[in-house]
Amino acid sequence: MTQRVESASAAETEAVGARLAALLSPGDVVVVAGELGTGKTTFIRGACRALAVDALVTSPTFEIGHVYAGRVEVAHMDLYRLPDLAGEDPALLDDYLTVDRIGFVEWPAAAAGKLERVAARVTIEHGGGDRRTIEIET
Repeated sequence: MTQRVESASAAETEAVGARLAALLSPGDVVVVAGELGTGKTTFIRGACRALAVDALVTSPTFEIGHVYAGRVEVAHMDLYRLPDLAGEDPALLDDYLTVDRIGFVEWPAAAAGKLERVAARVTIEHGGGDRRTIEIET
């Protein structure tokens, strides 16, 4: 099923992320795609808040991933700097995307074909100004 949502602010983008989080279970992985600055981390921040994460949710671009404590652990990966996973530790994804966590992966193209348990695919597009179009495929 595909859902298309229009967002006019960061708060609305977070709310869309929160609504998706309510449908997720440990082991689920959500891939989040979109150009730079479309609000991928904002969307994930909303999901994390809904999962009772109190920590500051920031893009893990330079660390590859963060793990947050909440009602359930949440892994947040950003593969922007990786053209693919060929030169990476084979366990990179497994270290973050466990069956006990809900995982979010920004810039998932580097891991194409290697991501398991994908529960949703999210694409965020600029709509001009603060507007965004968010497409969620479950």
